[in-house]
Amino acid sequence: MTFLQTQCSLTRFSAAFSSVAAVLMAFASNPACVADDWPGWMGAQRDGVYHETGIVETIPAAGLKVKWRTPIHGGYAGPAVANGHVYVFDYKKESGEAFNDPGKRANLNGKERLLVLDEATGKMIWKFEYDCPYSISYPAGPRCTPTVDGDRVYILGSEGDLHCLKTADGELVWQRSFKDDFSAEVPVWGFAGHPLVEGDTLYCMVGGDGQGVVAFDKNTGAVKWKSLNAKAGYCPPSMIHFANTTQLIVFHPDAVVSLNPSDGSQYWEVPLKPLYEMSIARPMIEGDRMYASGIYTEGVMLKLDADQPRVEELWRGEPKQSVYACNSTPIIVDGILYGVDTGTGKLIAVDSKDGSRLWETLDATHLGETRFLKQATAFLTRVGDTDRYLLMSEIGDLILARLTKDAYEERGRFHVLEPTGEAAGRDVVWSHPAYANRTAYARNDKEIVAVDLADPSK
Repeated sequence: MTFLQTQCSLTRFSAAFSSVAAVLMAFASNPACVADDWPGWMGAQRDGVYHETGIVETIPAAGLKVKWRTPIHGGYAGPAVANGHVYVFDYKKESGEAFNDPGKRANLNGKERLLVLDEATGKMIWKFEYDCPYSISYPAGPRCTPTVDGDRVYILGSEGDLHCLKTADGELVWQRSFKDDFSAEVPVWGFAGHPLVEGDTLYCMVGGDGQGVVAFDKNTGAVKWKSLNAKAGYCPPSMIHFANTTQLIVFHPDAVVSLNPSDGSQYWEVPLKPLYEMSIARPMIEGDRMYASGIYTEGVMLKLDADQPRVEELWRGEPKQSVYACNSTPIIVDGILYGVDTGTGKLIAVDSKDGSRLWETLDATHLGETRFLKQATAFLTRVGDTDRYLLMSEIGDLILARLTKDAYEERGRFHVLEPTGEAAGRDVVWSHPAYANRTAYARNDKEIVAVDLADPSK
């Protein structure tokens, strides 16, 4: 190669490199260009915060654009979105009578199925299914959102079937059965504690003597350790980092417990016993405060010690005080608790200092209702570090609202889904949406819907 040819080649390479670099710099400098996956329940950090920018600031009266609708079957498990795929877990009933009675188990035959869809079109990429007889109350389908971790996805079914699959094609990597492998009792409302991946470990609420929580090797399914004499309950385990210590937080039907995630040894325990063993909502933290709640009047605010893993009880809930969550997890922002109260069905704002109620509304759960709604539900998601929130109401409305200590200020709503479930004599949607690619992904017992959230002006 001549000197001139070499110089020309270098010039072309430099120009090409500069063009690529310019594109990458423009992409990185524009936050609206960065997509945000939703790889599991309540998002990547399980904190109920949606970090993408460039989404609508109000929902117009004409509504939002629906990108696609894909038929599915029953379930309460919200979708997950990662690497171009949407993961939705459902139940295809084949025989038996399905009914919703909190005191009785329905016996069905059918298949639990993980459906993996193209996030842009809703078309099926692959599915994984297995026979799964049900003997649970409220038997619509699975409760646990799929948990995506790199090239693996983990699913936990209502009867305690745990599977690890490859995200590329659904190939089975390993599986465990909580009933067969651990002789675990299936909770009356089925296993509902979304599995948690941290490092090389998968944490699950299994239930039983010495095995309330079980840590699995996420790559092989081998048991690393077991801990606690406790029933499984319905609350997912969570991880916090405080007092220079990583703590695994478990809320089982009798207590909130902090464990060493490496070996399951206990740091602290605070008694909390919600009615009907309904430990459901994840204990949430802001700063050094942690709030845990059950239904009706069971709730406790804790202060985390700054120097070592221990807590101090600040206050417990009383009637007409605080907020007592059931299906949806409250969020704490700037010292204010926002959550849906089990006894009233209202979205309530609470001062975390003393539990006093600041305001309440039924509009977020069931617009137009004037009486209390037992176990009403709306799933809250904060938009970044703003005071705007996306709410999925139990009647299938996607709502955009400002939540502050002073008021609930609605900024529009769009009816996304028909409520296909039943609870307390009314039709409901009880499934947490996923938010990714400036899109809301929501499901009921008949379809999953993708709704465009992008602000056309941006």
